[in-house]
Amino acid sequence: MSSKHVPVTILTGFLGAGKTTLLNRILKEPHGHRIAVIENEFGEEGIDNDLLLQEREEQIVEMNNGCICCTVRGDLIRILNDLRTRRESGALKFDRVMIETTGLADPGPVAQTFFLDDEIADYYLLDAVITVVDAKHGNQQLDEHKEAVEQVGFADRILLSKVDVTEDDVRERLQQRLVRINPRAPIKPVNFGNADIADVLDIRGFNLNAILEINPEFLDSDEHEHDEAVQSFVFRSAKAFDPTKLEDFLGGLIQVYGPDMLRYKGVLFMKGSDRQTVFQGVHQMMGADMGRKWQPGEKPSSKMVFIGRNLPKDMFIKGLEQCLA
Repeated sequence: MSSKHVPVTILTGFLGAGKTTLLNRILKEPHGHRIAVIENEFGEEGIDNDLLLQEREEQIVEMNNGCICCTVRGDLIRILNDLRTRRESGALKFDRVMIETTGLADPGPVAQTFFLDDEIADYYLLDAVITVVDAKHGNQQLDEHKEAVEQVGFADRILLSKVDVTEDDVRERLQQRLVRINPRAPIKPVNFGNADIADVLDIRGFNLNAILEINPEFLDSDEHEHDEAVQSFVFRSAKAFDPTKLEDFLGGLIQVYGPDMLRYKGVLFMKGSDRQTVFQGVHQMMGADMGRKWQPGEKPSSKMVFIGRNLPKDMFIKGLEQCLA
């Protein structure tokens, strides 16, 4: 591969592992790289594009309504070719691409794109697959979801998140398991996305021969099936939330449905606040932070995305509506 190739990093990891937090950290870092970001989310509408920094020069392309590894893989090829055209015409300036996959993606078919499509292979270089693993929930996710195992198996680097809220014996057991699944990928802790840029960019970690040793059918198979019990839905409202009512309702939800609430996140309009509230959760772990100020002329509104197993959508929606001020 020559220096003319644009390096591509695939950022993967199961729902709620901390991929967007890490990506935000990378975009903040004064590393001098100009990055085009391709953002993929599972469901009809995503939220991560709202959570990413947008005051820099990065080009952020969002792909919804399907998982990047299957139903919208053709869209990935189209977007990569479009980015190439715009870069060559001078309309866009970037020197690398980062693809953040949905938490339910098998990174294998995404990686295949850079070897099976001639135009893509001529212009882009797959630099590495970076997998973020949730230290607290990782063992459970590996037990229950083959996607989580696939993400670890394809990793060139494994970044272990949430180590600060995980018991030492749980983390040690998980690390031993990760080494058994993928002995060639270094494992490093990462707190709130605070990873060394050298562990993410320009590591030339993707070795096709190594992947073929692990999975001889890598270049032949792009089949990938999701658990049909896992669904997503979105709640939207232009009315402000009553903070106390919302906190009580969400607290009740996670008590009852927490084990099946794989990932939930949103940007919220709260009564009495001139700032967005950024809300995120995984299973029974939930938190919120103050976001940016609502801009002049911007109509404050809330958008929440829930991804889970057999969740009662109608009950969730009605309950949230009752929390509005």
